[in-house]
Amino acid sequence: MAASKPVEAAMVAAAGPGSGNGNSLDRAQAAKNKGNKYFKAGKYEQAIQCYTEAISLCPTEKNVDLSTFYQNRAAAFEQLQKWKEVAQDCTKAVELNPKYVKALFRRAKAHEKLDNKKECLEDVTAVCILEGFQNQQSMLLADKVLKLLGKEKAKEKYKNREPLMPSPQFIKSYFSSFTDDIISQPMLKGEKSDEDKDKEGEALEVKENSGYLKAKQYMEEENYDKIISECSKEIDAQGKYMAEALLLRATFYLLIGNANAAKPDLDQVISLQEANVKLKILLDQVEEAVADFDECIRLRPESALAQAQKCFALALTDQQQFGKADEMYDKCINLEPDNATTYVHKGLLQLQWKQDLDKGLELISKAIEIDNKCDFAYETMGTIEVQRGNMEKAIDMFNKAINLAKSEMEMAHLYSLCDAAHAQTEVAKKYGLKPPTL
Repeated sequence: MAASKPVEAAMVAAAGPGSGNGNSLDRAQAAKNKGNKYFKAGKYEQAIQCYTEAISLCPTEKNVDLSTFYQNRAAAFEQLQKWKEVAQDCTKAVELNPKYVKALFRRAKAHEKLDNKKECLEDVTAVCILEGFQNQQSMLLADKVLKLLGKEKAKEKYKNREPLMPSPQFIKSYFSSFTDDIISQPMLKGEKSDEDKDKEGEALEVKENSGYLKAKQYMEEENYDKIISECSKEIDAQGKYMAEALLLRATFYLLIGNANAAKPDLDQVISLQEANVKLKILLDQVEEAVADFDECIRLRPESALAQAQKCFALALTDQQQFGKADEMYDKCINLEPDNATTYVHKGLLQLQWKQDLDKGLELISKAIEIDNKCDFAYETMGTIEVQRGNMEKAIDMFNKAINLAKSEMEMAHLYSLCDAAHAQTEVAKKYGLKPPTL
């Protein structure tokens, strides 16, 4: 029997011969199938018409089918680069089927095109969790948007941040990492006055009227806030120790997080003298690095950093040598008991070696107790809390690390970690999804 109305005729034609008496879902499926053929043929406008028809025919209680039709139409809109329509149709699909991975990922890509980074991150985070972090494509998108968000936020915060001097222990540990560094060596006898050499427990005065030597004196006294100004006096006067003052001032600019001010000083130093740089670790020549560390420890057994570096090199060479690594960290702690970073590394080793979460957290908490400006400890604690599912505490730890970051790049990385935790929190609220925890 022929259809009496043009619309009905179109529906029958879309559904195919012999299906005029079928139910609405059958006709909707037939329209979708026809749309799929158009889609494969690259006829996206016609495909959209068919998917639209399928949506109008589908019974409203058929959530899964209806969500598929919306997702299919979104795919066709995607081919036409109509990103707003893609996002709208994917939203309909997700409302009908909240754990619809294909729709969530397609919406994430649309949000990326629309520069909706926060929404993109939330969608792709949900996808990663649903896929068990096994799909490289979705993980790459998550990493990409996290880096973009991190860079944006860091750029804004870093330019408005107040310079922050690290803790005295951090500064001492930093300079101790350079075993042949002129600016961190004790002052020579000739640089101090005879009168002041005899004063026990009093600040020493330098013999020459030199800003750099005065800065060195402040280094010994751990009066770090005055070093930059004294170095500037030496540089402005183009004094005898100008090169050393440039290097010391640049170093402290970096320590307080002012890389822009440090760069001209370092450029000038490089132009004055040759740079001797060891690249073995950066080139992944780990065996050669271990040999170098052995020699370093033989020559300078008091060097705690050399012990820690060897421990790291050994762990890279053979991850089964955890016991030896642990012994090395104990030696480091004995040599430098107030070095917070060593406690963090030892804490991480407990997690990797024995899966001893309590011991690991205890050691990292000890690091924060020793140095409450240790951004590495806060970052590590935050990362562990993410893995435990404690997002609120993780975000708090990351924010503390952000405020202590010494460079814009470091701050961007920390913002990425913090945003990832935020996204997981939002996904948990919206979809009841949580990643696996420790």
